[in-house]
Amino acid sequence: MLEFKSDFLRVLSERGFIHQISDPAGLDELFLRETVTAYAGFDPTAPSLHVGHLTLIMMMHWLQKTGHRPIALMGGGTGMIGDPSFKDEARKLMTLDTIASNVASIKRVFSNYLSFGEGPKEAVMVDNADWLRGLNYLEFLRDVGRHFSVNRMLSFESVKQRLDREHSLSFLEFNYMILQAYDFVELNQRYGCRLQMGGSDQWGNIVNGIDLGHRMGTPQLYALTLPLLTTASGAKMGKSENGAVWLDSALLSPYEFWQYWRNAEDADVGRFLRLYTTLALDEIARLEKLGGAEINEAKKVLATEVTAMLHGRPAAEEAAETARKTFEEGALAESLPTVEVAQAEIGAGMGVLHAVVKAGLASTNGEVRRAIANGAIRINDVLVTDDRRVVGSDDMSPEGVIKLSFGRKKHVLLRPR
Repeated sequence: MLEFKSDFLRVLSERGFIHQISDPAGLDELFLRETVTAYAGFDPTAPSLHVGHLTLIMMMHWLQKTGHRPIALMGGGTGMIGDPSFKDEARKLMTLDTIASNVASIKRVFSNYLSFGEGPKEAVMVDNADWLRGLNYLEFLRDVGRHFSVNRMLSFESVKQRLDREHSLSFLEFNYMILQAYDFVELNQRYGCRLQMGGSDQWGNIVNGIDLGHRMGTPQLYALTLPLLTTASGAKMGKSENGAVWLDSALLSPYEFWQYWRNAEDADVGRFLRLYTTLALDEIARLEKLGGAEINEAKKVLATEVTAMLHGRPAAEEAAETARKTFEEGALAESLPTVEVAQAEIGAGMGVLHAVVKAGLASTNGEVRRAIANGAIRINDVLVTDDRRVVGSDDMSPEGVIKLSFGRKKHVLLRPR
């Protein structure tokens, strides 16, 4: 581990954020010498970011906390094209209205991690559509495009993998890396930005920006990337059994978000506490040493601290209390995720397979059948043994809801409307 002198790089190093730095000594010296402006980009491909983005957001949080200025760059311009990434197919193109809607929705998340304002250390949020959509194509080719080597661009891993697998790479996508490089130069000229941060898969794109800046006369620019993060069992961060773990409470409730972290693998607890919370390192060291059943207490701390940063302390504590009542007391907690169902549908009776799928606890009837055969489905905490079971008005609790459970940790309330 490199010994950094600056607070920011030392914190990142101690907590496991760093994968690559273009010039470690030079960047460390820059952070010691001045207030550094750094940016990370987010393409608005959905109405919310997910847990896979959270490591980068936490890096921006530490940047500001150690006295520097983060820029959250929304890709309203580059989002019109899509990053070639490591996927076999191009992303579906989005309309301008969809992009604008996604950008507005995503912005809300950052206020929980960053302080925005006009001061020299206050965070800034900008949209690259502000400069990319107004570019004159011929002038851009002449002034910027001439600095790029197609041979070098073809050597980037994300491009090579697509071509090696004989999947097409459109000219539109090929332009993405040029536009991202230009973003770095533009942010340097507008805000004095010196550092771009991103995932390890963005290394080639970021280095492209550094090289373009050198050719276009900027001061020395820097790259810093995160390691590719997976769970201890190799699963990709940001995904769960039910799909993406969204950061927007409209798409995933604080309780479900809390549960995602509570269900972390034992081997991940210490690493996740360092990456996703601001707890002191000595306290994290104490928690990750807990063994046996005690590790569950560390998982509850992890879940509550991560949820508190995103949704606020009251929501995190309410989620923890809901879980305690549900699992330790067997009580029907009002703040469990709720799905509204037409009163007529409940009155007529729903097959249990349909009800569990409608509640979002499973994707298909077949999945529910297998769960019933394995003793995993309960209605109001009573085991379901017949996949022809009907859920109806007779199952309504005194609180006017029906509790469906898939295993010990997934619960949803059906409420008539």
